[in-house]
Amino acid sequence: MSAIRSWVAVLALTGVAAAALAACDSSHASSRPARQGTATAETALGTIARLAGERVMTADTVAAAKWGTRQPIDDPAREKTVLDSAAAQGAQLGIPPATVRRIFTDQIAANKDVQRALYTRWHAQPAEQPTHRPDLATQVRPVLDRIDGRLLAAIVQARPLLDGPGCSALLRQQKETTARALGLDAVHKTGLDQALAHICESR
Repeated sequence: MSAIRSWVAVLALTGVAAAALAACDSSHASSRPARQGTATAETALGTIARLAGERVMTADTVAAAKWGTRQPIDDPAREKTVLDSAAAQGAQLGIPPATVRRIFTDQIAANKDVQRALYTRWHAQPAEQPTHRPDLATQVRPVLDRIDGRLLAAIVQARPLLDGPGCSALLRQQKETTARALGLDAVHKTGLDQALAHICESR
């Protein structure tokens, strides 16, 4: 009888252990999607920083296209078109229009500030003035449109993180990584900061 009792006790303990393991596995399985979601959002935030950096760099081409012409840096009609288009695309992706407009207003402002800084540099150092004038319609705007579309897609993936308290610290890291990867100088780093000024304020 004692042997039977001992075997029953072992079975009972084994059952308890199995139940505990099952509960642990269930807990890990339930937390796995959350961890994966966080990793995806962090990757998307890096993508946002990279795309914003690339967009800031297009200011060089935009400035070269306008340099020596009567076309001003400020272009309210074009800016409205960009904002309206981004808001419409964002709405289809589930991003509030106010969020899209805030983020893209920063993108536009950053681009224009870099253009102004380049104009100042070119006036002071004629040797650095552009010698080729790109076409805005065929060479510049298609690039900006592609970046804007990818930026909206990345914002969708990053939104769980953008609403969280750790966004700003992670964004600082991603901006530093982007600045190094793209070789941004002081002017373009400042532009990158401005382009991402409100990315962590999408609550």
